[in-house]
Amino acid sequence: MQYRTLGRTGVQVSSLALGAMNFGRIGRTTQDEVTAIVDAALNAGINLIDTADVYSGGESEELVGKAIAGRRDDVVLATKAGMPMGEDRNRRGGSRRWLVTALDDSLRRLGVDHVDLYQLHRWDPSVGDEETLSALTDLQRAGKIRHFGSSTFPAHRVVQAQWAAREHRLSRYVTEQPSYSILQRGVEAHVLPVAEEYGLGVLVWSPLASGWLSGAVREGREVTTNRSTFMPQRFDTAFPANRARLDAVEQLAKVADDAGLTMIQLALGFVTAHPAVTSALIGPRTLDHLHSQLAADDVVLSGDVLDAIDAVVAPGVDLAAHEKNDTPPALLDPALRRR
Repeated sequence: MQYRTLGRTGVQVSSLALGAMNFGRIGRTTQDEVTAIVDAALNAGINLIDTADVYSGGESEELVGKAIAGRRDDVVLATKAGMPMGEDRNRRGGSRRWLVTALDDSLRRLGVDHVDLYQLHRWDPSVGDEETLSALTDLQRAGKIRHFGSSTFPAHRVVQAQWAAREHRLSRYVTEQPSYSILQRGVEAHVLPVAEEYGLGVLVWSPLASGWLSGAVREGREVTTNRSTFMPQRFDTAFPANRARLDAVEQLAKVADDAGLTMIQLALGFVTAHPAVTSALIGPRTLDHLHSQLAADDVVLSGDVLDAIDAVVAPGVDLAAHEKNDTPPALLDPALRRR
């Protein structure tokens, strides 16, 4: 396992990190299965586990907490807040009122007294940077979090938050967690260069593109990934974007075969090759999934292989731009662009 410094924190983390989104009812995983996956991951050298309050309505945090009991000091523990936790309009977002409550809830579910990295799950356009940063800074000074970061922020919001921290003399985000894969390369244009400029650690989610790059999605085969059961539209090849993804997958399969790699090794080796990326978050649902992904822990792609990938999906291109989670609010809500 390779290890890298998480931004400028001095914390050493594995180049593959364990994402816990599939733990609980989303992935239909039990406590015994989660504990087995966590044990195997830690024994393989993974030391960063990333979860969130919203994953299975808090169940993921509870499962992770029980799985790391007795091994807390071996884990760089990360969680997130900001996505809706129920119908109450104040149980979401980046306000001080919610973040203080959400963190206490997460600590209780995890069974710990602090987390190493607390991340705002999405940028909240209704809350000023000073409000959010001051709350996070106070939680850090209280010892409940060691560091804090952002997730799926547009590049301009990453920059604005850095300047707001400086202007108001507050602690700053030290990480960003964007979606990044061979099929979704848009962050290469702005987010990753900005992260490098500000010395942010980068933890990328969905490096296997929701299963498209796992080897399970191929021409002429029935799609059997867990994600396709509750997001069928993302795998329906009647949609042009999905057709483009499938065409790219077939070309990438040949690149992988020629290089003597699995699709998973190609996909994970690609994202960890980018100099801005600290860790790729893998999200196994079973032990078999974990072992197939751990096979990429020491993969280093050659320049020829990276060039071949560029020829299939050009740098900075998203093949499914409609699935992006960082679209500016003014493009989604007509009321924000009409007087």
